[in-house]
Amino acid sequence: MIVTLLVALVGAVVSFLMSIVMWRVGIRYRLYPEIRDRDVHTRPTPRLGGIAMYTGLLAALLVASRIPYFRVVFFDGNERQIIAILCAATLIVVMGVLDDFFDLDWTTKLIGQVLAAGVLAWLGGLQIDQLPIGGVTIPSTWSSLALTLIVIVVVMNMMNFIDGLDGLVAGIAIIANGAFFLYSYMALQASGSAVYFSLGTLLSATMCGVCLGFLPLNWHPARLFMGDAGSLLVGLMFAVASIGVSGNMDPEMFTKAAGGYSRAQYAPAFTLLLLPVVIMIVPVLDFALAVVRRIGAGKSPFSADRKHLHHRLLDMGHSRLHATLIFYAWTAVISVGSLLFFVVEQQWIAWSFIGGGLLVCALATLAPLSHRKRREYAVQAKPFDTTTTEIAVLDPLDRAGASRKERSA
Repeated sequence: MIVTLLVALVGAVVSFLMSIVMWRVGIRYRLYPEIRDRDVHTRPTPRLGGIAMYTGLLAALLVASRIPYFRVVFFDGNERQIIAILCAATLIVVMGVLDDFFDLDWTTKLIGQVLAAGVLAWLGGLQIDQLPIGGVTIPSTWSSLALTLIVIVVVMNMMNFIDGLDGLVAGIAIIANGAFFLYSYMALQASGSAVYFSLGTLLSATMCGVCLGFLPLNWHPARLFMGDAGSLLVGLMFAVASIGVSGNMDPEMFTKAAGGYSRAQYAPAFTLLLLPVVIMIVPVLDFALAVVRRIGAGKSPFSADRKHLHHRLLDMGHSRLHATLIFYAWTAVISVGSLLFFVVEQQWIAWSFIGGGLLVCALATLAPLSHRKRREYAVQAKPFDTTTTEIAVLDPLDRAGASRKERSA
């Protein structure tokens, strides 16, 4: 684990330094787009953070390739996977930067995402061959390819859709990748496999470091945004890590190596690896609601609007910082609760943690509504002073005239 954390540290340092460079370059040369109607920020801010994150990822993978511990990832016949990952990441970042500056239409962006997913699935061989629950095998190569493309594109758009508040995507990515890193590391120890788990562990730890290095300049008030290049890159790497682990895992290896525990005891943990749904509950929920909302309105599911979950929290009365922290809390409760299923033998502990945590998060989310009702009740209960009200709405010149009349009287 220490070696993996060292690689994550390299990604964090390079990402942080490059974020400073991108911020200064963006400010000096005015490399920032105009503020859109759906944007929450009020001052022009560079969206070059994705380039800094991409550089941090490359630096971390370069260092990891020189460490014998990761030889099974970079060599031994797996070179094609790494090349495909780098090509897909490069394609996504280039397209994201172009979109940040020229606002590409949704069809162009979707084609670019499908191409990046195709590079990973077809050229890199990173496909979902079987599901970890029940030993379900994908019936054909084309079915596996189609499922892989859908998963990668959906995960990328989930992260892109929630990118609307300072530090939101970076923080959620740190929590989600951190939980996935811990789980895949424990799974590696329990199963004895070192091929696919090492890939998922490396990518999860690396993206934790990359996002952690970027977060200081993206924290409220943000000086630098990751843009579509950064959010799509985060989603791409999380999808690759998930597929690298869950798509090629033998569901029996845990029950054989975990001391005789039944599959039912590990079913919640398998859910964590099936798809990045459990620990990414906030992006999943926002993505699902957006797709249903836009299709219901006769629009493209990828068209932009101002009705995402973070917009709704702001409309409820939350500040931007409080809304971001609430999203962090929801993600952390689900992520830690999912890890507890793997760590503790008594499942009621994990369920109790999740239930209590979700209750606290729900109360914090709905708190502004109760405050609003109390304010409305106070306004309705306050006596109506017609004299004060009429004077308050007078124009300043009219107030002066009224004062002169009062003095003459």
